Amino acid sequence: MTIEKAISDDHQILTEITKKSKAYWGYSEEQIENWTQFLTVTPAYIDANAVYKLTLENKLAGYYSFLFEDEKTVKLDNLFVLPEYIGKGLGKILMRHFLLEMNKTSVNKIILNSEPNAELFYAKLGFVKTGQIETSIKDRFMPIMELNIKSE
Repeated sequence: MTIEKAISDDHQILTEITKKSKAYWGYSEEQIENWTQFLTVTPAYIDANAVYKLTLENKLAGYYSFLFEDEKTVKLDNLFVLPEYIGKGLGKILMRHFLLEMNKTSVNKIILNSEPNAELFYAKLGFVKTGQIETSIKDRFMPIMELNIKSE
């Protein structure tokens, strides 16, 4: 297993992982299609942001990406694994890698907008829900979560 920076040529497989992972939660093909602009990872996105991919047995199995809000706050923008690896610990491995990367910086707070079905995953890692965002689906809300990683 390796975790390394993604390259722009990875954009199609990262988009495929994102869509398959999202569909795992029971969203219809039509809904996934409606979200295409939000679920697409472009070469420009990879070039402009920190994107790390996890390869397992010569297969790209997951990734995460983040962007800096300011010098003390980072947003975990994406964390997705292929459905066959959900619940098998790869998400935790990616999070551990991400937190180690953050420990090399001056960041003391991580924020994210969680897939509602992944809220418990993030809560188990210490993230706290601080709000929510209404989505395009009636009565569906994305939790806004944060984790303080260093005291000032």
